[in-house]
Amino acid sequence: MTAVPAWLTPLSSTLAHGGAIHLALNMLMLVWCGTKVERVLGSGSLVVLYAVGAYVAAMAQWLVAPLSPIPMIGASGAISAVMGAFALTFGQQKRIVSSPGLNRTLNSLWLLAAWVVLQLMTSFLAGAQGYLLATPAHVGGFLAGLLLERPLLLWRYRKA
Repeated sequence: MTAVPAWLTPLSSTLAHGGAIHLALNMLMLVWCGTKVERVLGSGSLVVLYAVGAYVAAMAQWLVAPLSPIPMIGASGAISAVMGAFALTFGQQKRIVSSPGLNRTLNSLWLLAAWVVLQLMTSFLAGAQGYLLATPAHVGGFLAGLLLERPLLLWRYRKA
């Protein structure tokens, strides 16, 4: 039996889950957000978003706890990237300043702040029940989705 190369670990860890409920919730969010993001960005961009999200999520989790002996499993970090792109694509932007670029940045920062607060609250509640969540991975994945949405959108429609 051959071991998976270490550089594939962030992708292979998205295939392992902590039970049926963990898998079902991840698949529900992937189907709900992923189908809509795929319609806008295309299937290739969705795969790129998912894969980059998995690597950024793994890196974010490692940066917070580099010596942790607890394995990171599940697709939540990668799916968080899809959710970040979904939130930026389908969220209602408010006009705060006259600059469209600055407005987009402020909207992205607001979405990120809301996601961080939601993840911290979820982690706190799950911890009270004895569950461990990879909160930094979720936040890192979401940030990757926010940062990749615009370049992937421009790539898809580059010849339009």
